[in-house]
Amino acid sequence: MNLQVANSKFRFTQLLLILLLISLPLSSWASKKELRLAAAIDDVETIEKLLDQGIDPNGANKYGRTALMNAAENGNLLSASILLARGADVNFASVAGCTALTLAAEMGEMEMTALLLERGADMKAMDRAGRNPLMIAARYGLVDMVAQLVFKGTPLEVADKNGQTALLIAAKNGHAAVVKMLIESGANLQVADEQGKTALMHAAEKGDVDGVSMLLAAGSQVDQASTDGATALIWAASQGHAQVADLLLINGANINIQDNMGLTALAEAINVRSANTVKLLLQKGADPAIKDKQGESATELGKTCRNESVRMLFQ
Repeated sequence: MNLQVANSKFRFTQLLLILLLISLPLSSWASKKELRLAAAIDDVETIEKLLDQGIDPNGANKYGRTALMNAAENGNLLSASILLARGADVNFASVAGCTALTLAAEMGEMEMTALLLERGADMKAMDRAGRNPLMIAARYGLVDMVAQLVFKGTPLEVADKNGQTALLIAAKNGHAAVVKMLIESGANLQVADEQGKTALMHAAEKGDVDGVSMLLAAGSQVDQASTDGATALIWAASQGHAQVADLLLINGANINIQDNMGLTALAEAINVRSANTVKLLLQKGADPAIKDKQGESATELGKTCRNESVRMLFQ
C-alpha cells in the first residue's frame, strides 16, 4: 500500500513538473525562438514585447545564432538597434564562429556594419573559414565596406586558413578597385599564401589587367615565384591571358623562366591551346627549344597541339 502511495505521489509530481514547464513565462525556448524570428523579419513590435517580458536578447539556437545575428544578416537596422540597446552582445559568436558583423559583411549590409562598428563590434572576429570582415568584403568586391573597415583601423595583414590576406583575396577574385584601395592603405604587396602565390600572381591568373597594372605600378616583384616555381607570367599564360602576359613582359618579366616541372610560359600557353598567347610569346622572344623535366620542348608540344591555330605556329 505504501508503495502504491509513493508511486501516486511520484506521478503527481511528474504531472506538476510537466504543467510547470508548459506554463513557463516567456523565458522559454519557444519565446527565444520567436524573438529570433521577429528579428529576421524586422518585426519590431514583437521584439519589444518579448524583451519587455524578460526574454534574453542573447538567446541562441543550437547553432549559436542569436536574434541580433538574424537582424544583421537581413539588414534590419531598427531591430538591431533595439536589440543592442536592450543588451544584445554585439560580439556573440555562433558555433561556426560567425558574429553579427561577419554576417552583415557576408550579405553586403553596409549600413548594418556601420551600426555594429559604432557599437563596438570586433573587426578581428573570424568565421569558420578564418575570414574576418575585411576579407569577406574583399572577397565580394565591396569597395565602400572595405573603405569603412580600413578607416576604422582593421588590420590588413591578417590571413585566413589558406594564408590569404584581404589583398590576396581581392586579387584572386578580380576586384581591382578593392586591390587599389588596399594598396593605397599600405597592404603588403609581396606577402604570399600557403601556395606561395602573391597578389600579382592571383591577379595574373584571373586575367585582371587593371589589378596587374596597379600591382606592378605599386612595386610588386614581377618574377617572384610560387612554391611550384611559377611566376605571374606563367600563371597568366596557363589561363591564356595574352593581354596580361604582354603587360608583364613590358614590365620586365623573364619570358623563359621555368617552373619546378621545367615548363615555361610558352609551354603553358600551348597546353591550354591559347593561340593568341602562344603567338604573343613567340613574337616577344620566347625560346621554343627549352625542354621541360620530361625532355619535351615547346616546339614538340606545339606540333602535337589539338588546336590547329597553335600547330600552324610551329610549322
